[in-house]
Amino acid sequence: MAERIALVGSERGLRVDPDLPLASAALADAGLAVDLVRWDDPAVDWTGYDLAVVRSCWDYAWRLEEFLGWAAGVPRLRNPVEVLRWNTDKTYLRDLEAAGLPVVPTVWDPGAADELPHAGEWVVKPSVSAGSRDTARWTDAGAALAHATELTSAGRTAMVQPYLASVDEAGETAMLFIGGRFSHAVRKGPLLRRGEGVRQDRDSRGDLRATTPTEAQRDLAQRVFDAVPGLVGVDDAPLYARIDLVGDADGRPVVLELELAEPSLFLPQAPGAVATLVRAVEAELSR
Repeated sequence: MAERIALVGSERGLRVDPDLPLASAALADAGLAVDLVRWDDPAVDWTGYDLAVVRSCWDYAWRLEEFLGWAAGVPRLRNPVEVLRWNTDKTYLRDLEAAGLPVVPTVWDPGAADELPHAGEWVVKPSVSAGSRDTARWTDAGAALAHATELTSAGRTAMVQPYLASVDEAGETAMLFIGGRFSHAVRKGPLLRRGEGVRQDRDSRGDLRATTPTEAQRDLAQRVFDAVPGLVGVDDAPLYARIDLVGDADGRPVVLELELAEPSLFLPQAPGAVATLVRAVEAELSR
């Protein structure tokens, strides 16, 4: 009997995630029985799967406790609940920084304009968010502070970061790790436009293309990836990871985000990565 795999998403994620058709077809071609299932579907028997792989659970940000409660009850879940719990709140950036890894400077829950990072523009976002929801780019310190105050007044943790000018020209570099090693890199175009304020309809998949990372980007991404088990308190490297890097004012790469919960793997932009994912899943099944 073929081993059973669940590729897990949200209602919307299962409809629009461009990785899923490629991944499910390749896994099926490898002789695995593959189901695309919603994480919150009460009819799913998770004990019936040999491996459940979290993919596009893009509604976790406003259902976080429910999502983590679900994850805690799923056997053979990758990435596991310990990783999801640590990574679904961007306060993990504090842990990265404390470990000596360069991250975009971040002020948490500022109470006055003079507490904002020294910058000409700022990005304000909640620490629990997906798809750039409730996120905006501001040129006015008062507007940035007002946005942060709105988030904290709602009981959320507000993050304020300098908007790095390199993003407008070079975008972000997404460094993808699959099966414990670096797989590929994708350049993501700038997403936040000056003056547009908070929007909930941004498309982060609109401007994507494969790229060759620099040696400095490869080195930093590897250091971040290698640090994950120790920071989370688990023995194994995650099945997949995406490390989003941007250039600081001196052109050095710094970590913008570390995505271990539900990152797009950008499989359409890197066709060879599909086979890498299949091998990684097969390796997990053989453990």
